[in-house]
Amino acid sequence: MARNNRSQKIYDAQIVAGSLLVPESRHVARLLLMRADHEQWRKAILQDNILQKRSPATAKRQARLIRNRLELMKPSLWSMVAEGNQEVATQALLAAAIKHSRLLGDYMDNILREQWLTFKRRLSSTDWNRFIELCVQVEPCILEWSESTLAKLRQVIFRILAEARYLESTRSLKLLHVSVVPEVKGYLVKYSEDYVLGCMEVTE
Repeated sequence: MARNNRSQKIYDAQIVAGSLLVPESRHVARLLLMRADHEQWRKAILQDNILQKRSPATAKRQARLIRNRLELMKPSLWSMVAEGNQEVATQALLAAAIKHSRLLGDYMDNILREQWLTFKRRLSSTDWNRFIELCVQVEPCILEWSESTLAKLRQVIFRILAEARYLESTRSLKLLHVSVVPEVKGYLVKYSEDYVLGCMEVTE
């Protein structure tokens, strides 16, 4: 579990803006790879609606989330998202999401790892509540988050785990074994992303 830092919050709720959003992220990755300027971004997201969202506000919010995640990584990972097969793109996006959200990473690193080590193969609401209690000890401001925010966090994190095949489904919450694909593992090793790789290898 992460240690607190007075100058910067360790946990935030930005992840509620969306799960892995694989199709949308492919578009955003291509914009990053082509070094799109502000006007090209605006046209692509709002005028051309490449993310296929019903409202400009949703398109802007999700584009910002995806961009914030991907910009934490190198262009070689953007290429995996833009051009890789479904499994490669999904795992690349999971790596970016973990780096962007310590809440997601610590949930995997603590709760999922514990489940595998103790031979439990299903998540529960009790596990989530216990995790949040642990997080509060590190970041007391979580106590100020609304019940709806906490519920949305749980929903999005479970959806991410299902999209990345760590869960059979958000309904069953049955845990599945996952091997990190060579392309993504190679990237994480090359750039010393030890925390991210450790989170992704919890079932190994």
